[in-house]
Parts: sequence; C-alpha cells; structure tokens
Amino acid sequence: MGPVEDLLSGLNPVQREAVLHDEGPLLIVAGAGSGKTRVLTNRIAHLIAEGVSPFEIIAITFTNKAAGEMKHRVQALVGPVAQRMWVSTFHSACVRILRRDGSRLGYRSTFTIYDQADAQRLTGYVLRDLNIDAKRFPPRSVHAVISQAKCELIDFESYQAQASGPYERRIAEVYREYQQRLLAASAMDFDDLVMVAANLLQSQPDVLAHYQERFKHVLVDEYQDTNKAQNELVVLLGRKHRNVCVVGDSDQSVYRFRGADVRNILQFEEAFPEATTIVLEQNYRSTQTILDAANAIIANNALRKPKSLWTEQVGGELISRYHAEDEHDEAAWVCQEMARLHHQGAR
Repeated sequence: MGPVEDLLSGLNPVQREAVLHDEGPLLIVAGAGSGKTRVLTNRIAHLIAEGVSPFEIIAITFTNKAAGEMKHRVQALVGPVAQRMWVSTFHSACVRILRRDGSRLGYRSTFTIYDQADAQRLTGYVLRDLNIDAKRFPPRSVHAVISQAKCELIDFESYQAQASGPYERRIAEVYREYQQRLLAASAMDFDDLVMVAANLLQSQPDVLAHYQERFKHVLVDEYQDTNKAQNELVVLLGRKHRNVCVVGDSDQSVYRFRGADVRNILQFEEAFPEATTIVLEQNYRSTQTILDAANAIIANNALRKPKSLWTEQVGGELISRYHAEDEHDEAAWVCQEMARLHHQGAR
C-alpha cells in the first residue's frame, strides 16, 4: 500500500474527497462525531506527501492540547518533517508574528502578556485612578466590554467615537487609559494579541506579504468559534494563494459569550466565492435514535448550513426526557442516572 492509500485507508468517500481536495479554498462542514480531526490531519499529511513544504503550512486550532495532538498525529503520518509546520492556537501564532514585527506598532519584541487576572487588575487600577465607582462599574464587567470590543476589532478611538450614553462614554475613558497603560508597559492582553496582529497585517503591506508568501496553505479547526478579529487574520493570510481550509459546524457554535461569531463560517463563501464546500454527515459516535432527535431539534435553527447526520449504527435505546426545575435539579438528575447506569453495568 502506497503513502496516499495509507492516508485514505478507513475513510469514507466524502472524507476522502476532503483529504484529496486540490488547490483553492475549502469549507468542510463537519457534524459532531464525523471524524473531522482525522480528516484535517490526513489532509495536512496529504499536502506534505504531494510536495508542499511543511514550512509553508500553518494549522490553527483553539487549545494548546488540540494543537499538540494535531502535530503528533501529522508527525505519525509523515515523520519528523512535520516539526517545521506552524501548528498552534490563534494566540500562539499571533505572539510569534508580533515578536518579530510588533515594533512597527510601538511594541518591544519582549512585550509582556497579561493574563485574565492581570487584565482585570489593571482595569481596577484604571477605574480607581479615574475616580469611577467600582460598584457601578465592576472591573470584571468593564474588562468584558473592552474584550468584546477588541474581538470585533474596535480600538479605543473607534469605541469612543461610537459611544452613546453616559455608560459607554465612561467605558471609553477606561478603555483609552487601559490601553495607554498597556502600551507604556509594552504589554498586551490576550485580546490584543489577535487584534494587534490583525492591525499589523492590515497596516504593513510588507509584513502581510511576508506571511502570505510564507503560508501558502492555511488550515483552521473549529471555525464556528472564531471571532471577527480571528476571521480577519485568516482572510488576510489566505488572500494571496487562497488555499484556505476551514473546518467547523454552525450547529456547534456555543462561544458567543467569548466573542465567537457563527457568521464567519456561514459567510466563508462570501470571502472566498470560489470555495468548495464538503459536508461530513456520517456520524461514528451515536446511534440513529439520538441523531434523529438531534436532527429534528437543530432543523429549527435558521442560521445554519443544512445537513442531516446519519450512522450505520442502527437502533439504539429510546431517549428519555426529564423536565428539570432548574440547573441544580438537572445536575442532580444526571448524576443519579449515571450512578444508576453504572450500577447496572453500563459503560
């Protein structure tokens, strides 16, 4: 069996189509349990097997653990050459870009990264120094507003210009002072990493050209969880060679509270009109009974890419419905059911 056959072994026809897709933008709509991680890693391995330099590939996912697992899987398929790829989270990729070129926007290459606790603490100091009542403007809540603005690529000047009402105008004051203190300390918070990197690529054509030429293939997992700033990064990096492969599922978008915008996956074909869309509908995790119920419920969502999950695992136990009084009652019932099933020998 040759290297290509090895990569395709055990894949269903639609998964094979995704792995073997030639050049050009590709949207993989992957239902839950449809083997999307295997498809993505095998696609990367296929690109390398076809002669694409790992140095020219960037693969982005949302957690360091997922990035490590992806790199390990690709390395198992193609060997140590996979070490030359960029496989990272958005934040890690942006740190590497900003360490190299952040000086263009006034940051030292040794800039400090503030975590959530640091950022909220700084917000509290700013509120105190501006004589703003922390009871009416809790640091955590104020920082959440600033964070959301950054996820939408709204800097403090733009936020101030569009602020309406006394509350938003006070937030604008805090945002301005907060950002000035970060810059004075040559520091960035987590949201800055992505926003500043996007601003850098937007404002510095030579820096953008460098990374566009470096990364001829851009692959992103869990695309339904990207925010506006992250989406802008992907579009900018992929605009020249247009070999952008994103994997996601609008039905699994659950991070709106963190700035995620499901419209990024729904509108991918607007950013890349020539995109090929492949839908992975075969499920390897659940029974058809569960999938039928899930399909019936999610079909009521108008903002989604249409698909209907199916499996070769016919039948399955009937679904029981429990109407909980509140989240505590729900949690207690789940624990009781788990204990009952475990006692009966279920695995």
